[in-house]
Order: sequence, then C-alpha cells, then structure tokens
Amino acid sequence: QVQLVENGGGLVQPGGSLRLSCAASGTPFSINAMGWYRQAPGKQRELVAHITSDGNTNYADSVKGRFTISRDNSKNTVYLQMNNLKPEDTAVYYCHTLYNYQNYWGQGTQVTVSS
Repeated sequence: QVQLVENGGGLVQPGGSLRLSCAASGTPFSINAMGWYRQAPGKQRELVAHITSDGNTNYADSVKGRFTISRDNSKNTVYLQMNNLKPEDTAVYYCHTLYNYQNYWGQGTQVTVSS
C-alpha cells in the first residue's frame, strides 16, 4: 500500500524559510513523479511544484524563484525548500504521487506565515 508522510510544517514569519519533506513507501519511488500541492482556507487545492523521475521540475508562477523541489531516491523522499515566505503561502501542503493510475496523497502539513 502506498503511503506518503509529510513533515516540516509550522509557523514562520514573513521572509522566513521552511523545508517540507515527504517520505514515500509502497511504490518504486525512483520511477514516480512527485508533487507538492497546497490548499488555503476557502480555496481549491493547487499545484505548487512537481518533479519527474529524472529530476525535471516545474513550479507555480507564484512560487518561482522562492521554492525548490528536490528528491533523494536513496531515501524515498521528496523535499520542498520554501524561502522568502509570504502570508499568502499559508496553507495545508500535501505531497502527491500517481501510481498504477491512482492518486495518492499525504495527510498534509500546515504552513502558517504570520508576524
């Protein structure tokens, strides 16, 4: 069974940084594309960043230049480094993968950017 477990959320001041991690199990991780999504209160879930099995990345325009997605296949883990955080980045962040035509989500981790 596929499991995704996120860590690293928290409260940070504007301009600060956080690094999220997502540990995957139950899949051949190295061949899976992985993504980070977020959902703010009253808003739809949106794609933040995506990384393919061979390391190609893409980002939402709102986070380009501030967020970096990476992966460590030896640890079955994907990361999201978030710098220069803004109040509008406040949301629950979810890890995602598609495996055998099914979507899998982590439990989510809260990121709050506030002074």
